Amino acid sequence: MEYSRVSESPYLSLILPAFNEAASIRHTLTASRDFLDAQGYSYEVIVAADGDDATPDIVTEIAATWPRLRLTAEHGRHGKGHGLRRGIALASGDIIGFLDADYKTPIEEIDKVLPWLGEGYQLVVGSRGVADSVVRKKQRWYRQIGSRGFGIIMHALLGLRHIRDTQCGFKFFTRAAARDIFGRARIDGYMCDVEILWLAERLGYRVREVGIVWSDDGDSRLELFSGNIRNTLDLFRIRFGSQMATPNVVEMPLPSPLAGTHPDR
Repeated sequence: MEYSRVSESPYLSLILPAFNEAASIRHTLTASRDFLDAQGYSYEVIVAADGDDATPDIVTEIAATWPRLRLTAEHGRHGKGHGLRRGIALASGDIIGFLDADYKTPIEEIDKVLPWLGEGYQLVVGSRGVADSVVRKKQRWYRQIGSRGFGIIMHALLGLRHIRDTQCGFKFFTRAAARDIFGRARIDGYMCDVEILWLAERLGYRVREVGIVWSDDGDSRLELFSGNIRNTLDLFRIRFGSQMATPNVVEMPLPSPLAGTHPDR
């Protein structure tokens, strides 16, 4: 299902992938609207929901008084990557990015992203691993250990050693780069973040990692054993898949969000 279209082509398309996020989606949307309405650029927000809770109903209710809010929803669990590809297909912004629906990263952190996209980078990723990042609440100790083990396997298979944090759910693209990268992406689950970065590197896009504010909410949907097995298999799919067969997309100059101004305000 899909609701609410904006009339003009926006500067920013913000996608919120959401799996059973009824407990948090209202807060995330309220915070996002309060911030984005105060900016000087046009925008749209797209919730890409799957699962079987009331998330689509809540989004539909809010969209009735917020014409810039759109919804694409499917029953069942299809994965973050699957939801992002649905959202990207609907997005029309000059900048397209995504924010976790559980609001681990505040929307205000986008002010750290836009200036770099105006400086010739095609992908800017939020990071918990650079010097100026702020982690207000860390993951539980066993997930930190698991993350280190994952990093060893991931770097051995795919490289990406220049990226300190592949998994942060706060990534923004120029429209051409988003269309190109997600047109090749095949991973439905959590490893979609790795696939995005691997494809960007292989395609020669300029990637910038910026420190952001992040807080763990303690509600991970990843099963430690079976989930990590799936993730490892997906890393092999990324490394030995055929995503590069899709034709490249020509990058166009990036306009400023405010007429005649630089996005770094």
